Amino acid sequence: MTAGPPGRNGARGNRGGLIAFEGIDGCGKTTQARLLAERIGAVWTFEPGATDLGTSLRALLLHRGGTAVGERAEALLMAADRAQHVTEVIRPALDQGRWVVTDRYSASTLAYQGYGRGLDLADLTALIGWATGGLGPDLTVLVDVPVGLAARRRAEAGSSDDRFEGQGGEFHQRVADGYHRLASTPESPWLVVDGTGTVDAVAAAV
Repeated sequence: MTAGPPGRNGARGNRGGLIAFEGIDGCGKTTQARLLAERIGAVWTFEPGATDLGTSLRALLLHRGGTAVGERAEALLMAADRAQHVTEVIRPALDQGRWVVTDRYSASTLAYQGYGRGLDLADLTALIGWATGGLGPDLTVLVDVPVGLAARRRAEAGSSDDRFEGQGGEFHQRVADGYHRLASTPESPWLVVDGTGTVDAVAAAV
């Protein structure tokens, strides 16, 4: 796919575009991100854990029986994962003119550590900007599903909950509400897609 029109990162020239998929755990964003990447010939990637450093950080962040991680430390570990992700995967692909589709990016920090954990949004925004070198997505796709449906999907999948998935309904509702607020910001390029349909129906909407 050739480079498209300028996004929030300014005139693109021959640089590729960055599309981030977001949503609460169990919304189906991973599947949709993979499908879109395949459809447009983009690099598919994810957070946390897409690099060697990220693999170690992912274990610290998600393993429920592992080392205790405080809320601020959690945000810093997410930022470290993203910084390495941008350095090793995202920016090199963009510089080569490739499009990149990532399963989670900067909005996850604002939704989970900000709205979910209650950390200051301005502080998190500054941290994200520093970690990414100011690289924001050209488009963020929110796969929107009710919290109850997402929980049922996770249960039906039979996978054991990680540290975030096991936080409970109230936490996930705060995260979902946070995503809706982020998506309603006028200056942010968001696409909100109803994720309650079949995989094919949601893919068609995307």
